[in-house]
Amino acid sequence: MKNIAIIGTGYVGLVTGTGLSELGNNVICVDKDNKKIEKLNHGEIPIYEPGLAELFKKNYAKGKLSFTTEIQNSIQKSEIVIIAVGTPEKEDGSSNLEFLNLVVEAISNNLNSYKIICTKSTVPVGTGSEIIKKLSKKHVEGEMFDYVSNPEFLREGSAINDFLYPDRVVIGANDKAYKIIHDIYSPLKNAKDIIIKTSIETSEMIKYASNSFLALKISYINEVANLCESTGADIVDVSKVIGMDHRISDQFLNPGPGYGGSCFPKDLKSFLYLSKSFNTPMYTVEGAIKRNNNQKKRMVRKLLNLFDGNLNGCKVAVLGLAFKSNTDDVRESSSIDMINGILEKGGIVNAYDPIANDSMSHIFGHINYFSNIYEAVNGVDGLVVMTEWDEFKSLDLKKIKNIMNDNKILDTRNIVNMEHLSEYGFKYDNIGRMKL
Repeated sequence: MKNIAIIGTGYVGLVTGTGLSELGNNVICVDKDNKKIEKLNHGEIPIYEPGLAELFKKNYAKGKLSFTTEIQNSIQKSEIVIIAVGTPEKEDGSSNLEFLNLVVEAISNNLNSYKIICTKSTVPVGTGSEIIKKLSKKHVEGEMFDYVSNPEFLREGSAINDFLYPDRVVIGANDKAYKIIHDIYSPLKNAKDIIIKTSIETSEMIKYASNSFLALKISYINEVANLCESTGADIVDVSKVIGMDHRISDQFLNPGPGYGGSCFPKDLKSFLYLSKSFNTPMYTVEGAIKRNNNQKKRMVRKLLNLFDGNLNGCKVAVLGLAFKSNTDDVRESSSIDMINGILEKGGIVNAYDPIANDSMSHIFGHINYFSNIYEAVNGVDGLVVMTEWDEFKSLDLKKIKNIMNDNKILDTRNIVNMEHLSEYGFKYDNIGRMKL
């Protein structure tokens, strides 16, 4: 059992803090946002993540998990300090390390005994070395601190499971620090097989390389899907058979409207910026970024084509606002591009998401939001499925046909039954599939 301070109570910090308390540690989560900390101390969780609330309440009640704005005391009382602040992108694509640097300064000012300084935030390769240099101006490395790179691999919508049952835990550290961090993860199932020791730089690279590869898979299968539409092939069968090859696997081979979220977009830009700064171009990463941007625009064009090029005055229901299912995160969501596209063409938007209505309302405060599918669809001229929520996989198409003003459907996730679409006379489109 360790006393651990986690600086930053965003998505990564909150899930990590809750997970580490579940593993038996005393965890104090720190944030400068007084209102957020007050809400957390009253049991109000600012994000939607399946399974998080239960673990949060359990460990908070046990006194294993607490929240504060007092960063100084939290650092001084802890044996391990984990940095989990945001590293948003700058206009040039590089990572903004302003928040991280402020935390490092606070740590330096409050090192009162030997501590492990650990970064969970996604940071460019070389960041760890810079942190060590900054801390070493006041403190002796190895005596007062050691540094660890411990990247997170949490998927929104399944983050709790990813933390408690990970397929790998990467620890970039020297032998002494590695042993300490290894110990806090030792209660995990199959810990001896999944914990990997690397250098700090290698650990930092692994995070970027992993996210970039997954984004490449998404961009690739979207390109194949687009070609399927031109050739008459069916992307569902193509991706299924490709995924049966164990060298490839079936993960991230479902075509869609383009990737989004808090990680892939910014991480690929940062990775590309890093490569250019070392004069080592990464053409595949650059291509994936361009492909993804084009895919989002292509979805808007598909919808426009269903309306014969004219959306002016037409009402469209957008089903799904989060960038993926089982989360309320709308950051870089393809739905943003779709809504903008509809509005720019003079259309009217009815929006519905099981969880993310409120999140999207901070971006689009002037569109119509509804509490269920059929209210959103009532009286519209067309609808577009943007997120793969389970409830969208079993739409009552007969009912929808009766309450829609017109019969146009765009399925950007290939989850609506095509046979039923044809049976009920819908004018429809999807991704990479021939219409029946």
